[in-house]
Amino acid sequence: MSYSPNWHVEHSIETAAPAEAIWQLFRDVAGWPRWNAGIASIAIDGPFADGTWLTMQPPGEAPLRSQLVQVRENAGFVDRTEIGDLTVEVAHRITPLAGGRTRITYAVDAFGPDAAGIGAAVSSDFPDVLAALAALAEARAS
Repeated sequence: MSYSPNWHVEHSIETAAPAEAIWQLFRDVAGWPRWNAGIASIAIDGPFADGTWLTMQPPGEAPLRSQLVQVRENAGFVDRTEIGDLTVEVAHRITPLAGGRTRITYAVDAFGPDAAGIGAAVSSDFPDVLAALAALAEARAS
């Protein structure tokens, strides 16, 4: 995008799980509801790669279409959702740390009308999502 976000926030967690374990959970799109309570169902329209579309349904809400706009193996991905004049991008970053630990960061950039309200709603469960993701990655890596 060629303009600055109207709203931005980041949440991070450190885990003992290696980057590869987190990446495998990211690539398993159908499995996201296991660690993200904000997803009732999700489908991917192709490979986990730049340009592929996702259809996600939050609990009790209408489905949303999002596009993977930047996918980097073992480093993370960015998805973009556009609803009218509003655009929300969520970066899911994996950063290896010293001592074999890994930082997982979710960052939201929202652009357009009510960017702050929508951005805050989108990111409100990120601490819980990150904790569940880290716990599952650690369990699978052990």
